[in-house]
Amino acid sequence: VQKRVVASELGEREMSQGEDEVVGEEEVEYEEEENVEENVDDELEEMKRKVQEMEDEAAKLKAMQKELQNEAAGEKPNADETSIYVGQVDYDATPEELQAHFAQCGTINRVTILCDKFTGKSKGYAYVEFEDKDSVTNAVQLDSSIFKGRQLKVSAKRTNVPGRGRGRGRFARGGGRGF
Repeated sequence: VQKRVVASELGEREMSQGEDEVVGEEEVEYEEEENVEENVDDELEEMKRKVQEMEDEAAKLKAMQKELQNEAAGEKPNADETSIYVGQVDYDATPEELQAHFAQCGTINRVTILCDKFTGKSKGYAYVEFEDKDSVTNAVQLDSSIFKGRQLKVSAKRTNVPGRGRGRGRFARGGGRGF
């Protein structure tokens, strides 16, 4: 009779060849399957916990985003409402010089001098964005003021309305056939 040693979690057991060995092997296999199932269950629970943590974090981020959007919408006026158009600007003028000219009107956020995209030279007009709406009314009073030897045209920036503007419409001049 041959004897074989089978390891289990309870310790080592000797089994004789025959029925006992078959039963012993089944016990070992069953115990291994139980351990695998417990490991899978543990891993599954760990994954569920991590997914729940990620969902909670995503919900917090969405709440924070919504809060920031509400704050931004409630406090900050539209950029078009706090900006002015400045025409007849000297072609060699810099944003710093324009900022110095309009500094008496209020706090300036940004000065934009529009340039030709091919040559890089100034187009002769600019936009000045202020911190608040009151500064716009003060700046409009500088209309017809002299800047670098030129009389400026200052007005509140208008808001572009979609659908209006450049198009001449269908069949506007020319007709297309040459008759």
